[in-house]
Amino acid sequence: MAFDTLVQPLRNLALFQGLSSAQLTEIARRAERVVYRAGDRIITEDATADAAIIIVAGEARRTSGPDLDEVEVLPVGALLGEMGMLVETTHTSTVVAVSAVRALRIQRAELMAQMARDQSLADHFVRLVTERLHEIAEAMRAVDRGLAFALGDEPAAHRTGSVASLTDGTARRAGRPSGDESAALH
Repeated sequence: MAFDTLVQPLRNLALFQGLSSAQLTEIARRAERVVYRAGDRIITEDATADAAIIIVAGEARRTSGPDLDEVEVLPVGALLGEMGMLVETTHTSTVVAVSAVRALRIQRAELMAQMARDQSLADHFVRLVTERLHEIAEAMRAVDRGLAFALGDEPAAHRTGSVASLTDGTARRAGRPSGDESAALH
């Protein structure tokens, strides 16, 4: 593959926008070039994820995972398992190659090594992970509010068994102050 063919898919993904050409080139240089044959699983639901995969050429389909009503065809440029290149996690979907698929595999260990040498790259991904965590926390709060409303109960943050009280209880069992106790300490 020509090197620009490897860098271009990174440029097209929101996750990598804002990075310099030198940073993108180094990510592409460190990425493993992989070819999957038709029928190969590219990622498997519930398997440990240690890399992100970008489809550079070929056809793949998502065959299982959240919000999947029918098999989803994934286009060239699709990014699979992006959180796997940043944190320990598992895949939430299964993706299978329909034809020969050429891909870039950005391994967590390689990206972490690059971030250790490039603080602005680390800052870029820390900001993205932080945004994702805020989205997850807000979704949990929305579920908690919905449960409180459905039960016609007191505010969810004060109810035993709510997401907030469950996370506070977990914090106390781990010897850390809960959200309320933490606020009182500051």
